[in-house]
Amino acid sequence: MLSKSRFNPAPGLADFWNEIRRPQPYRWPILALSVMPVALILYWAMGTTVYKDPERPRVTYISTFDPARTEAEIIATNRTNQEVKALRAAEEARIAARKRELYKALGAAAGMDVEAIERKAEAERAAEEAAEEQRRAEMLGETATAAGAGDEGPTP
Repeated sequence: MLSKSRFNPAPGLADFWNEIRRPQPYRWPILALSVMPVALILYWAMGTTVYKDPERPRVTYISTFDPARTEAEIIATNRTNQEVKALRAAEEARIAARKRELYKALGAAAGMDVEAIERKAEAERAAEEAAEEQRRAEMLGETATAAGAGDEGPTP
C-alpha cells in the first residue's frame, strides 16, 4: 500500500539519485543553487529570537481594613491619616527652612549676596505654587463641568 501512495518519497529520491549520478558538467552548481534558498531561509530563521508574550499577572488584593467598617470609622481613619500627613509636611517644611538657613550662612561666609539669592528662590517657589494651584483649579473646574453636564438631564 505504501508504494502506491502518492506521498511516498522513495520514487522521488530514486529519481534524484539517478540524476545526480549522471555525469553532467553543471550538476554541482545546480545543486548548490537549489539548496541556497532553503539554507538562507534556515540561517535567517535560526538567527531571529522570538519571545512569547509574558504571562498575565495575577492580582491579589490585600485589604487591611475591615470591609464592614461604619462611615464614622472611615471618617476617623481619614482624619487621623490627614493629621499624620500634615505633621509630615510640617516636618519637611522645617527641614527645608533649616537647610535654607545653613546655605544662607554658608553663602554669607563665602561673600555671596544671600538676600538676592533668597528673593530669587522665593519668587521661584511662589511661581511653582501658583502653577500647581492653577493646575488643580483647572482639573477641578473640568471635573465640575463634566459632572454638571451629566446632572442636568434632558432639556425640553
